Amino acid sequence: MNVLFVCILSLLSMTSVAESYGPVGTTNYPDNVYWGDTHLHTSLSLDGYTYGNTKLGPDQAYRFAKGEAVTSSSGLVAQLQRPLDFLVIADHASNMGLMQSLLKGSTIKNDDRAPWLKRLGLIEKNKAIDPEAYTQLVFSQAMDAFKKGPVLNPAAQRAVWANVSQKADAYNQPGLFTAFIAYEWTETLFNLHRVVIFKDNADITQQVLPFSQFDSDRPEKLWAYMADYEKTTGGEVLAIPHNGNLSQGVMFGLQDSNGNELSPDYAIARARWEPLVEVTQIKGDSETHPVISPADSFADFERIGMIKDWSSDEKKQRGKTHYDRWLKSRKKNDKRWPYQYGYARPALKQGLQQQASLGVNPFKFGMAGGTDSHTSLATADNNNFFGKLAWVEPNAERVTGSWFGPDIIAGPSMGYLSQGWRMGAAGYTAIWAKENTREALFAAMKRKEVYASTGPRITLRFFGGWDYQKDDAFTPNLAKTGYQKGVPMGGDLSQAPEGQAPVFLIHAVKDPDGAHLDRVQVIKGWRDAEGQLHEKIYHVALSDNRQPNWRGKIKPVGNTVNITDASYTNTIGDAELATVWQDPDFKSDQLAFYYLRVLEIPTPRWTAYDAKYFQLKDLPKTIPMITQERAYSSPIWYTP
Repeated sequence: MNVLFVCILSLLSMTSVAESYGPVGTTNYPDNVYWGDTHLHTSLSLDGYTYGNTKLGPDQAYRFAKGEAVTSSSGLVAQLQRPLDFLVIADHASNMGLMQSLLKGSTIKNDDRAPWLKRLGLIEKNKAIDPEAYTQLVFSQAMDAFKKGPVLNPAAQRAVWANVSQKADAYNQPGLFTAFIAYEWTETLFNLHRVVIFKDNADITQQVLPFSQFDSDRPEKLWAYMADYEKTTGGEVLAIPHNGNLSQGVMFGLQDSNGNELSPDYAIARARWEPLVEVTQIKGDSETHPVISPADSFADFERIGMIKDWSSDEKKQRGKTHYDRWLKSRKKNDKRWPYQYGYARPALKQGLQQQASLGVNPFKFGMAGGTDSHTSLATADNNNFFGKLAWVEPNAERVTGSWFGPDIIAGPSMGYLSQGWRMGAAGYTAIWAKENTREALFAAMKRKEVYASTGPRITLRFFGGWDYQKDDAFTPNLAKTGYQKGVPMGGDLSQAPEGQAPVFLIHAVKDPDGAHLDRVQVIKGWRDAEGQLHEKIYHVALSDNRQPNWRGKIKPVGNTVNITDASYTNTIGDAELATVWQDPDFKSDQLAFYYLRVLEIPTPRWTAYDAKYFQLKDLPKTIPMITQERAYSSPIWYTP
């Protein structure tokens, strides 16, 4: 009998705080916030298919995102508590739709892939083989999908891409639900993946094929492809790098793909094509890390750390050129290096350094969140978490088992993957726009008027300027005031008036169906006159009328979580936090950035919901049962 795992609550639409600002038709600023997943895989991704998602394609993914109940790969009924406003299905470009094409009889390229294709046949036709052999077979085949090259001939590849594009057009409903045409460029050596998102409809996107690592494993080549797409089609495209926490310190490294120091041309291209970065997803949080932000008491959040030294065999397998490129970028005996160049906050600081030396900031990005789920189910809520792969959809073993599923797949060499509890229920992207259309949402992503959430639909406004007054935080038309007097998240301030420091207008409202807020923090990064980089956290709005003590310490908000019952109460914290804050440490000759981090009160983690539902007893105490979810705004930059 199928089990209804999801708690089906009343379907409540997300109401933007800005919806009450002024009469309809009189605003000329983005007055609605739209929620979606910018990174979802379906059965068209070969690793998703071979890890159990064989039947849920784009149709089911779109239906689920729009609020329909869908039967998952494991037979459980899944449904979102609230529909999403938009969805980006980003199946891997590498051998996209291969299994579906083979089953339909599509012809393949005539080359040396016979052994691999034979394994594909075994997976599809003979799943009753020895379980250990089968799981090893699946794992090796999934990895081959990203190493051996394309299997389908060009005509079959075009048919797959045409179907993907046309499906997105079919589910796209301007004003109601936005379905973007997209794919993932997958660089497997250092996890330098990018989600490539088109603004355009199928008639335009079908003029090209997705650019995969089989074409090139270098981001610069991807950017050249994107530039050519816009030039030849008149369309628009952008890319979102994701989960830099697993990039071994390469995602935001200070060398290009040839191992050379960054150039102005590189910086211009990266800033142009990659306006956003994914800072939270199933594979952990990439905002910052305790090693690089030791003074940040909230830095140790959903971190998965896959930092390792390659063995000699791995060096050979990965290729001398690639390994040398990686080694050249590494600073000898610098234990901070993998974290310094793999997380968003230090990357934003490095961007200031590069701007000072190159005149261009290559890491001038906004914050986005996605699930990276391969189940076709865009679930980022802890009480409704379906995992990364079909094999780890809700079941009694996934907390203590491997997050790939069968333990044989996650042996000692896989490290963190042998611990299923390390999956994080995250994340979503919120976009401020005037309407729910491809054009409006895409334009907002380009201007970085976007923020990331680990799941809760917190409504967040962030403006910077020189003339905000204390009362502006409580005006009924806060957004209008914000735009009239300054710039929104993603914007730029420059040339400070003499003797003035920037002032920030801040407003955060809890998820209507979620937890109260603990606090709002401003994260500042800056470059001093000696060229040194710094960061500081300001607690600008605290719930429950708390104030820092004489040492600057802040009393914790408290904890109402009942782990056994997987519940909490909103008897602590505030439903809304608003303030006007001015930087007390501002120096007008220093490059700087500011972004918000909004924290909820503690709530049960998905592991607690699993423990309650499956009656799990005596779980190891190392497994976290409580989380403190959050949202990250895109920064506002200051340039002298």
